[in-house]
Amino acid sequence: MNVALHDPRLLLGKPVRERILSEVSAYVNRAGRIGRLVSISIGNVPEIMVYVRNQARAAAAVGLPFDQQLWSPDITQDACKALIHEMNDDPDVLGIILQRPVPGHINVRSLQSAIHPLKDVEGMNPASIGNIVYNDVAMAPCTAAAAVELIRSTGLAMQGLEVVMVGHSEIVGKPAANMLMAEGATVTVCHHMTRSVAMHSRRADVVIVAVGKPHLIGADMVKPGAVVVDIGINQVTAADGKIDIVGDVDTDAVREVAGWITPVPGGVGPVTVAILFRNAMRAHERQQAAGWIG
Repeated sequence: MNVALHDPRLLLGKPVRERILSEVSAYVNRAGRIGRLVSISIGNVPEIMVYVRNQARAAAAVGLPFDQQLWSPDITQDACKALIHEMNDDPDVLGIILQRPVPGHINVRSLQSAIHPLKDVEGMNPASIGNIVYNDVAMAPCTAAAAVELIRSTGLAMQGLEVVMVGHSEIVGKPAANMLMAEGATVTVCHHMTRSVAMHSRRADVVIVAVGKPHLIGADMVKPGAVVVDIGINQVTAADGKIDIVGDVDTDAVREVAGWITPVPGGVGPVTVAILFRNAMRAHERQQAAGWIG
């Protein structure tokens, strides 16, 4: 991606990330003693370690204890659940993060369901996702919430905003669509059976894309002045053999049309990490309200 970071059309994640982490840090300072976040990695997967390091740095920045646990790749499903249930019952555990991917013999959805909703800082428990339908978005899935936060940062009024969500996954597309509807936006969700994505995207004030197809969205698919939020992360090999990270949007082309566009990397990713810690703050509030902690 050949873009200048000072381009005003770029909707950068860093300022939004810093604002959210500053709010969390202030909350942690007021709260005094606060429980730890537990990061669970099953097996030593190098790609996971990048995410864990980013989370650990953010935890240090806001003053939250961060416990990195590396479980054996041979651990059984039942043993994983037993350990998670112990953490659910431990008042010193504020929240639980289950890093993905996990070994093939582990059912990740089952483990996500085992994490108590009040400790589900990733917003991945089915109950957490289901709450969004009832406009309870306090602990929503982090990537979906990050996309909504970036749209909000443009200053556009959410009510009546015409949004097209390209991608309908359970952890990004569907939650983001429901969160935006809760804000008063009119949302159309496109997927692999949609006859013409361009027909929908060209009329949208906001286009969000999360499908995992490099440069799926081109300049001819975006209305002039629209907000484009690119959640895709794809590895592509250039002619010289170099591996580049690109999104689902052809950024160089679309930024000539869009009013705002998130770069990849540097857009949604930094905000996603910050949302994790905002969810942790809200988990603490709800645990206090439930009488779990003093």
